Amino acid sequence: MTLSIAAGPTGTPLLEQTIGANLAATVDRFPGREALVVVHQGIRQNWVEFETTVNEVAKGLMALGIQAGDRVGMWSPNFAEWTYIQYATAKIGAIQVNINPAYRVNELQYALDQSGCRLLVTRTEYMTSGYRDMVDEVAPGLAGLEKVIYFDTDDWSELIEGGRRVPDDDLAVRADSLDPGDPINIQYTSGTTGHPKGATLSHRSILNNARFVGDACAYTEEDRVCIPVPFYHCFGMVMGNLACSVFGATMVVPSPTFDPGAVLQTLQDEHCTSVYGVPTMFVAQLGHSGLADFDLSSMRTGIMAGSPCPTEVMRSVIDDMGMGEVTIAYGMTETSPVSTQTSTGDSVEHRVSTVGRVLPHVEAKIVDPETGELVARGEGGEYCTRGYHVMLGYWNDPEKTAYAIDADGWMHSGDLATMDDDGYVNIVGRIKDMIIHIYPREVEEFLYTHPAIADAQVIGVPDEKYGEELMAWVQLAPGGELTEEELKDFCRDKIAHFKVPRYVRFVSEFPMTVTGKVRKVEMREKSIADLGLEDVAATVTA
Repeated sequence: MTLSIAAGPTGTPLLEQTIGANLAATVDRFPGREALVVVHQGIRQNWVEFETTVNEVAKGLMALGIQAGDRVGMWSPNFAEWTYIQYATAKIGAIQVNINPAYRVNELQYALDQSGCRLLVTRTEYMTSGYRDMVDEVAPGLAGLEKVIYFDTDDWSELIEGGRRVPDDDLAVRADSLDPGDPINIQYTSGTTGHPKGATLSHRSILNNARFVGDACAYTEEDRVCIPVPFYHCFGMVMGNLACSVFGATMVVPSPTFDPGAVLQTLQDEHCTSVYGVPTMFVAQLGHSGLADFDLSSMRTGIMAGSPCPTEVMRSVIDDMGMGEVTIAYGMTETSPVSTQTSTGDSVEHRVSTVGRVLPHVEAKIVDPETGELVARGEGGEYCTRGYHVMLGYWNDPEKTAYAIDADGWMHSGDLATMDDDGYVNIVGRIKDMIIHIYPREVEEFLYTHPAIADAQVIGVPDEKYGEELMAWVQLAPGGELTEEELKDFCRDKIAHFKVPRYVRFVSEFPMTVTGKVRKVEMREKSIADLGLEDVAATVTA
């Protein structure tokens, strides 16, 4: 019997650099190649111009007295200034605190207070988010917050002007004093209960993760990577920005927040070779009425991640978007974020049905959630991982850190997975999402095969007799028609009777996080209320 444990190759040594040193090396190699294109701001910079701006911002932060180890909050959708702050804080050893642009006052106050931010960089507003108004509301209760910079005002030019008083040599001395193992980033994970936890990541962890993610996509300086995923998340800032700066590829930002039309237009106009997204983003692009009119002939690869990828969506991305070398990545914020990924050289079957194998210098195992014992290849259990990519810990929270990372350094994901004989991993669900011993993804994958269904999410709702029953939330494809009874008839005799959803709800959209993940907790709460199952829920959970 082969056990479910594997280790990635170690032939390629880890980068032992800071992010600033790695950026400088890229600038030396590719000074005149395009580094950053922000379509919605009309910004276009080569690597020399990009690093010049980053250095100006870094010196501006130093002029404000920001020291190595100080926390600097960044709260905004995807603007160029976000990227400048990302690299500028890394240059001077400040710890950037990524703040979800969807946060409101309570969440903002918690993140700023728990991390101890001295400085916050944000906008005055964006669409319905009045950032200045929210800052004004929380600032009086934050003794550690000394200054706020609104980058869509004169504050930004004043920051740059202040930096001109700082000699270049002072910036160089600061950069040389930093260590690759230093904490450089805090990202708050979106917990379903209680306060979010601040995963703390180092130069070494996110820089190397970006490098190996880019390797799996076979990136070179010729690639142009469209990044519609949020910068505040690892998907945007690590797999996106950092992967580009490691290889000298171009960061292409289509819009402040995800817009399928803007992404497709950018892929065409900027001759992009790669694009990122969670499955729901790709579903939106595939469903765009003008998809066939865009010239996507430059496309080659990309990454689909963030939640389990439906096989049918993956096949459509390959066939309809020209992404013949698209990859799937799996991980979590606490692992910088990727621990497994398919590669461009993997078979289509592996790329549509697994999340790949462990990355270099990474270990993975699958264990029985109850006993912690390794399970056999092909059997389900909890996915655990160990290596350079595991976070330093949750910021100022040793108790939760010890709960997540065991004494042997294994990060416990809470995800249910299998590993096949060749080491390919498949994520089958969350331990907490299991419904009466059914994996929701198994039912979702089956529903995707119906031609009228564009997307489907399966949850459990309380039931007096069985404890839980299945409910499917279904989005129909454009022009698709389907009734609840027709859907159930489609399921009967094709999947086990206990996997046929008892309840079906047709919707135009799912409740989502800002990163595009479906909020099943919210779906369950709404379904319980709509079905009048509150009393049953209280009885079942009592």
